[in-house]
Amino acid sequence: MLHSILDFLRSLTDPERLIQLLSTLLSGWLGYAALFAVVYSETGLLIGLFLPGDSLLFTVGVVAGAGHLNIVLVNVLLMSAAMLGDSTGYLLGRKTGPRIFSRKESRFFKQEYIARTKAYYDRYGGKTIVLARFVPIVRTFAAFVAGVGQMRYLRFLPYSVCGGIGWVFLMTVLGYELGSVPLVRRNFDKAILLIIFVSLLPTIVEVVRARRRPLA
Repeated sequence: MLHSILDFLRSLTDPERLIQLLSTLLSGWLGYAALFAVVYSETGLLIGLFLPGDSLLFTVGVVAGAGHLNIVLVNVLLMSAAMLGDSTGYLLGRKTGPRIFSRKESRFFKQEYIARTKAYYDRYGGKTIVLARFVPIVRTFAAFVAGVGQMRYLRFLPYSVCGGIGWVFLMTVLGYELGSVPLVRRNFDKAILLIIFVSLLPTIVEVVRARRRPLA
């Protein structure tokens, strides 16, 4: 069972395997629904540690560029999934969040994940929700921690909208534009690593700016 799940997740970051998947088991609207579910689950169900966020969106863009997905529909659906996932994670944090701090550590959950996300909030405040979209692990828990901290939803929502739209658009359009480049297709694994680095740039820039600001 676990092997089948891991194999399915690997297929989401391989253009040829994803195209095959969308042409057989997940054809038509079922394929779009599956992609929606994966993006939603990353923050909505707090299982982003196991899901290929950035690499999935880039691969989806490549597949759309090859004509197997509608790039406009993909963006609308996955942006919606990202924002809905954030709101669900926020509500989970607001309702049940305090219990997470007393939860025992396990193989898949560590208090360090929550502490790392909280550190981002301490440094960047509400902008964490936008920046977190480009940071693995922090992305999974950012909305949840906002709920735990009782951030007002009307303050949370604009950051969530900006982060979800920016993340999905940037990753899919990069895949859409670069996926047909022979060099990229021949070195797809390296291209994925480069895309992950590019996705981290906004956070890197913000960290550099924060360190250059004079202390009050």
